Amino acid sequence: MVFWMFILSASMYLDRVNISVSGQFLQREFNLNNTELGWVFSAFVLGYALFQAPGGRLADRFGPRKVLAFGAFWWAVFTTMTSFVPSGFVGMLAILLTVRLLLGLGEAVVFPACNRMVASWIPTQERGLANGIIFGGVGIGAGTAPPLITWVILNWGWRWSFRITALIGLAAGIAWVFLARNKPEAHPWVGPEEAAHIRAGLPDPAASAVKPKMLSWAQIVRSRDVRFLTLSYATYGYVAYIFFSWFFIYLSKVRGLDLKSSAYYGMLPFIAMAVASPLGGWIADGLTKAYGKRVGRCIFSCGALALAGIFVAVATQVTDARLASFVLAGGAGAVYLSQSAFWAVSADLGGASAGSVSGFMNMGNQLSGALTASLTPFLAAHFGWTTSFMVAAVLCVVGALSWLAVDPNHKLEA
Repeated sequence: MVFWMFILSASMYLDRVNISVSGQFLQREFNLNNTELGWVFSAFVLGYALFQAPGGRLADRFGPRKVLAFGAFWWAVFTTMTSFVPSGFVGMLAILLTVRLLLGLGEAVVFPACNRMVASWIPTQERGLANGIIFGGVGIGAGTAPPLITWVILNWGWRWSFRITALIGLAAGIAWVFLARNKPEAHPWVGPEEAAHIRAGLPDPAASAVKPKMLSWAQIVRSRDVRFLTLSYATYGYVAYIFFSWFFIYLSKVRGLDLKSSAYYGMLPFIAMAVASPLGGWIADGLTKAYGKRVGRCIFSCGALALAGIFVAVATQVTDARLASFVLAGGAGAVYLSQSAFWAVSADLGGASAGSVSGFMNMGNQLSGALTASLTPFLAAHFGWTTSFMVAAVLCVVGALSWLAVDPNHKLEA
């Protein structure tokens, strides 16, 4: 189950980073400046952000298996539609923005639904590693995108890059329909010993025969832990989206690397994410078992985000483009060391409403990402690219401090 959520995560981010790699080709064909391309990036993230909480609620109500399958089919359709947006007439930018907005709405269900699946399938002491593996798919998908998409574009054009990634997502969704089940006891491959192990590690009634009452939105919003967790994840999202939206263009247009060099060096942050996400989950689980959730989830994540801020700030002072790529990759990796803790804590807080809690949390992350996509070129144009990255470094510190206000042992009660 964790492996197939990893596959869905990777295929979704292969699609998502596609727009960044092909962005300069869209600029030429649609005659877009950096600000307008930022709107295209933001349109997707805005749709993605707005449907996070509803997507999580749908997973709580109808089960994550159906909701994830629907999301995969939806993003295959609208990724394909991106490739058919015509150029050369008034209103083409509005059509492109609408398609990307709708694509974001469909993809929004993925991680809240995955977290709802984790709440039903994964014992609490193993959730750090499980979430780390799932979000390792982000790094794999995003890291594979630059060389793969560049190769497709050079051979067949930018439109085919969207069609091919759509087919990959569709294949992952079909496999998910046949292989996934909402609960361990419903899966034919789960034996009695494994089912007993899972039940023993679930601290909530998510797997109970009696359907638990879901948390209201007011209860979720009033929670101090949820608010600070969301604030921290919002700062996380601002930093992460610089890599997803602008890093490839930054290397090619600002740092002066050619297309092929940008493709290879553009992989570095995502490779770091792919390694750091499961590594961070594994370390967090070990610290949690030894010292409790306060150290394993909160203190560890606080340190990881603070370290990310240092890497990002130092990278602005490095003159060599290739060395700066490695330093920024260190920042991306440090950010992703904390990734699994956000989802493990939100699953523990929410229990049977884990989809709703994590959806609300991720809404903050994605709204911040939408801001990144448009604010980054604005700051770069008026104050320079160094300022854009320094803002991200400061926000890392804010996110680190926010973790200190979260009680990971608290559980919301309906």
